[in-house]
This record gives sequence, structure tokens and C-alpha cells, in this order.
Amino acid sequence: MAKNKCPECETCLPAWLAAFGDLMSLLLCFFVLLLSMSSMDAKKVSEAIGSLAGAMSVLEGGSKTEISQQRIQESTPIESQSETSEQVNRVKQAVSDANEMMKKGQGPAVSVEESQDGFVIELPASLLFKEGSAKIENEDALLFLKRMALIVDTLPNTVDVSVQGHSDNAKLGPNSLYKDNWEISVARALSVLHELIMDGVNPKRISAAGFGQYRPVATNATKEGRAKNRRVELHFYGTDSDEQGSVQKSILEKTSVK
Repeated sequence: MAKNKCPECETCLPAWLAAFGDLMSLLLCFFVLLLSMSSMDAKKVSEAIGSLAGAMSVLEGGSKTEISQQRIQESTPIESQSETSEQVNRVKQAVSDANEMMKKGQGPAVSVEESQDGFVIELPASLLFKEGSAKIENEDALLFLKRMALIVDTLPNTVDVSVQGHSDNAKLGPNSLYKDNWEISVARALSVLHELIMDGVNPKRISAAGFGQYRPVATNATKEGRAKNRRVELHFYGTDSDEQGSVQKSILEKTSVK
């Protein structure tokens, strides 16, 4: 009795297997591309794996890891800090442009400094007023204040402006319109305040104060020191209110809740 002959094997792979292999290769390439274009964060990956393990019980570990509240809170100031930095950079650029226009780089210059509750722009009185006067007559200074008004309009509504006038300790002349350094420091602060309001700043967001000769930044024993003490400062600060009343916070904190 003759034995049955073994059928010959096919010379190539089945068609379905070739299509399946192509599909797997394409999926692999797809996930490799996704991985190459993404940024890996070890903590985020650990949180995702833990959440999946707890929800589906298919991965080793079996514990669910939730995203911490601290991580959620830390994610907010990053964007706000960038936004605030951009606003401060705009102010610094405006100050730089003003210094180029006014006095062509000679004499006292406008300066900006960051403070604990915001930032301060210092305007030397000689760039704004004539000696013994509180009337702004410098056209470049007026243009600078218009630019400041536009910047104030872009800040959060919880950011206010305080215009503060200062003087040296020299006595005013007998023909002065002002009684003493208190009056001229207040008058100069009010002149800047009125100009900013005319340029569009909301009166509810701005205030004025005069400190006379009692907050010097330099010695009054020299001419240069007295010139530094005669100034008007624009204080930008954040405000808020709670059950105990109004408190001041930094602009970074206020922008984060905008």
C-alpha cells in the first residue's frame, strides 16, 4: 500500500500575514515619531502609569497615583511670570527710548527698578519741569507719559499706580508760587497724575502724594545729590481686598489670577 505524499509548503507568506506585518511596522513608526516629538517628564510618566495601574489593575504596582495639588499650583505661575516679564520688558524699552530722546543721553535719566510689590519708574524733575515750576513743558516727557498710559491700560485691573513727588532740602525763592517743598512736591505729582488721566488712565487706578524733602535717595550736600532727590516716581503695585481689608501683593501674584 502506497504512502500518502506530504503536500508541498507554499513558497511565500500568506497575504494576510504580509499586510499584518506592514500594519505593525507603520504603527511602530507612528509611535516612534510621537516619542521623538514629545518631551519626557519622569514624574508625569510615573503619575500616568500609577493612574492606569489603579484604574485598570493591569500593570504591576496596583496603586493609583494622583497628580498632586502642588504640581497643579506650580503650573500656573510659569505662564504668568512670562507674561509679567514681557510687560516689564515693555516698560524698560519705553524707558530706554525716552532716555535716547530726552537730553540725548546727557544729564539725569529715567530709570526703572523692580520692587517687592511691583516696580518703580523714577523721573528726574529736570526732565519734566523748569526750576521752581510744576508745569510739564518737555514734549519728549509728555510723549513718554502717553506711552506709560498705554502700558497701564494693558496691565491687570488690580494693578494701580501711585505718583509720588519728592524734592531736595533747598528753600524755595521768595517769588515761588509754592509755600515750601511739601507743596511743590505735591503739585508736581498732581501734574503727572493729571497728564496720565488725560492720556487715558482710569482715575480709580491712580493716586498722587508728595513727600517733600523727607525721602532723599542721595545726599543734599552736593549739587548732583540734590538733583537726584528732585524727582517724581511712578509706583506700579498690585492691590486686593479680603475680609480684613486691602493688602498689597506683587504684580506676579496678581497676574497669576488674571
